Amino acid sequence: MAEEKPAHEAKKDEPKGGGIKAMLPLILTVVLMPVMAFVMTNFVLLPKIQKAIVASATTTGEDSEHGTEETGEDAHEPPAAGHGEADGEAPKPAKGAKTTYQLPKLIVNVRGTMGTRFLLASFTVVGKGPEFIKLCENNDAQMRDVAMGVLAGKTIQDLEKPDSRNMIRTEMISTFNTALGQPSVNEIYITEFAIQ
Repeated sequence: MAEEKPAHEAKKDEPKGGGIKAMLPLILTVVLMPVMAFVMTNFVLLPKIQKAIVASATTTGEDSEHGTEETGEDAHEPPAAGHGEADGEAPKPAKGAKTTYQLPKLIVNVRGTMGTRFLLASFTVVGKGPEFIKLCENNDAQMRDVAMGVLAGKTIQDLEKPDSRNMIRTEMISTFNTALGQPSVNEIYITEFAIQ
């Protein structure tokens, strides 16, 4: 007859559930998720965003630099050399070309600080065509006033937010366009921004 093992010895030989095999899915998840997030961000999302930015910039650049309908010139034809430079004067910007206007050093008290803190900012306003510069020059005082009004309405908490510069930029564009009476401001570059 075959020997039978006692009941307590039979239980010892049976494998127990758990151990490393039970923890393996959890360990793989904890290790692989950050790696997969890093790979997806760097090799999938960022290249797509960069392509979209480049495509947007080239489309905007072509539209603003080449005014084929307005000037009647071929968009792929380079400008004639020496155009407007005969008497040593700088060439005038084309009708659809980007032009800039400087608003230097605006200083305002920060709201809620009882005059103890101030904000210094300078802006470069971007529009199209030579008429944009003339429009800005004629309305310089009004543009400075509305810009200082926007900046003076900001608290320290508003200015310390991560996207505060973008919010100020967006608010300035709409305020300037309202002050100028037409949507002529396309972009604003903040060239100086300091809180004291």
